[in-house]
Amino acid sequence: MNGFDFDLTGARLSALRSGALHWAGEGCLAVSDLHLGRSERYARRAGALLPPYEVEETLARLDADIAACRPRTVICLGDSFDDAEAGALDDRAALWLARMMAGRRWIWIAGNHDPGPVALAGEHLAELALGPLVFRHEAVPGATGEVSGHFHPKVRLAGRGIPCFLVDRARAILPAYGTYTGGLFAGDAALCGLMGAGALAILTGRAARPMPMPRGRNGP
Repeated sequence: MNGFDFDLTGARLSALRSGALHWAGEGCLAVSDLHLGRSERYARRAGALLPPYEVEETLARLDADIAACRPRTVICLGDSFDDAEAGALDDRAALWLARMMAGRRWIWIAGNHDPGPVALAGEHLAELALGPLVFRHEAVPGATGEVSGHFHPKVRLAGRGIPCFLVDRARAILPAYGTYTGGLFAGDAALCGLMGAGALAILTGRAARPMPMPRGRNGP
C-alpha cells in the first residue's frame, strides 16, 4: 500500500502516499479537501483558465485508493467542492462518483468552502465520532483523537512544496487530496500551535515518508 502506519489514541492508521488515510480496523478511508471544480470556479470568478482535468485526476486517485483498500466507509473531510456552485458535476464525473459510493457508507463533512454537497447521496454531517476518533474539517485546539484537514499542510524539500500529513499523539491533519490545491507550510505558526512536540510530517508522493515536522519558517 506504500503507507506509513502510526497509532492515534488506540487506532492503528496508515497515511497513504496518495494523501488518503486508511483505518483498516474500521474499514474506513478518509480524504480531505478534494476541491472538485476548482478550474471551473477560477474561470467563473476570475476569468483565469486552468486545464479542466482536476476532477478526473482527483476521482481517478480516489477510485484507485478505494479499489486497493476496499473500505466499508469513506469520509470526505470537507471542502469536497471548491464552492457551492462547483457541486454540479458533468454526467461522466457524477456517474463515476456514484459508482464509487455504491454499496458503502459515504460521509460528507461540511467545510468552509462548501456546506457539503447536499444534492448528492450520502450522509451530510458537521463532524463524525467513530470509536476513539473524531473526524472534522478544521482542527480544534486541545482536541484528542482528532482527524482533520483544512490547512493543506506541506513541507519544502529541494525547492518544492510537498503535501504532507501532520501527526502527533493527539491528532492527524491530512493533506489536500485534490489536484490544483495550494498549501500551508508546516512551519507556519497556525500549524506549530496545533501540533505537539515530536510531531511528524509524513510526505506524500512516491512513498509515504516520515520526517520531523519542521518548526519555524519553512519556505515563503
